[in-house]
Amino acid sequence: MNNLIKNINDSCKRLQFLSGASLKYIAMISMLADHVNKALIWPNLTSDHGALATVSNLFGIIGRIAFPLFCFFLVEGYFKTQSRIKYLLNLLVFGMISEVPFDMFTTASFFNMNWNNVMFTLALVLITIWSIDTLKERIKSKVIWVFVSLVIVTVIGIFSMNYGFDYEHHAIFIGYFFYLFYKIPILRAVLGYLSIFSEPWSLLGFGLTLTYNGKRGKQCKMLNYWFYPVHLLILGLLRLYFGY
Repeated sequence: MNNLIKNINDSCKRLQFLSGASLKYIAMISMLADHVNKALIWPNLTSDHGALATVSNLFGIIGRIAFPLFCFFLVEGYFKTQSRIKYLLNLLVFGMISEVPFDMFTTASFFNMNWNNVMFTLALVLITIWSIDTLKERIKSKVIWVFVSLVIVTVIGIFSMNYGFDYEHHAIFIGYFFYLFYKIPILRAVLGYLSIFSEPWSLLGFGLTLTYNGKRGKQCKMLNYWFYPVHLLILGLLRLYFGY
């Protein structure tokens, strides 16, 4: 089994040519395309399926890349951050900062309790894998640990569905498989995709996780966090201005 895993990983190394910075910028562009589509293009679509519909479809396809990459880097961050509690607090703080812009963007209102932004989702994924990882050190039997972890993931997945988390249970299972098969890139990508197969074009995002070369690349930490609330605020204001 170890030899098989090694052979699979060696094969994947041929694909690994993009740094973390490059993949994060791809994810940001994808997210921006998706959100522009939802805020400004969809409201103007007509039944004649003209050029605008084609643009909308293209933006929708591009937009499916982002979430698998953000989940991927959340798990990367879990294993590599110097302070997990600080990482979690950053997600929660920016979740709170982003909530009003998110509601403006999604519902053209200033507050909607039925749908929460993706920062809260990522925070919940982080809590999930952190809990499971902590239990791994305490439960000696691997079989029992896997069973317990699946119960935890299922319960948290149901919770996410009932309390308006973006991507709901799909996000929880994607994060779980990314964590569980952290050292087997192809398997985590395949199982992650199966967790959200209802979004077929998300395969592009899962495929891009295989291109990660393990290097951080030149990143701007401020941009990584502030891009989300700022672009939502701009799109939300535009939606309110145009009355969509």
